[in-house]
Amino acid sequence: MTADGALEEAGQVVIDALDALGVAYEVMECDPEFADTTAFCERYGVPPEQSANTIIVASKRGEQQYAACVVAATSRLDVNGKVRGLMDVRKASFASAEETAELTGMLIGGVTVFALPPAVPVYIDQSLMDEDELVLGGGSRSQKIRIAPSALELVPNLTVVPGLGIARPTE
Repeated sequence: MTADGALEEAGQVVIDALDALGVAYEVMECDPEFADTTAFCERYGVPPEQSANTIIVASKRGEQQYAACVVAATSRLDVNGKVRGLMDVRKASFASAEETAELTGMLIGGVTVFALPPAVPVYIDQSLMDEDELVLGGGSRSQKIRIAPSALELVPNLTVVPGLGIARPTE
């Protein structure tokens, strides 16, 4: 199977992982051209505070480490402060699109906490846990997952972190 074929199947792998957790969820089909958060929220009417970005962060020195971090679209990830401390590394940055795909089997715009490799720690911003529902990546750029935040508590290696996201200034 080609790498593209594996990436196309990532959406089904996520559905299988959700079914295995036994949680309620809704699959939202979306046009891959609108998979990036801002475009998705505008096109499909999802409030940005309920749209959660899953961002893969990589260590940049020493033994290679990765973490998956989830913040609201209204926030930016505190990589140089919170995440670096959580990972206990001197230097960290966003993983490249290639690193993200290799690690997760998912493309940016579809990355989610469901179906990640078990060794990858998952950090989610505390503010997201107060929402009624969240929309996360669905494993591919053509689907998103609408789910209750409480379902995330079943994700292996998940830690809820206050202040993981820093509010973006409003314009």
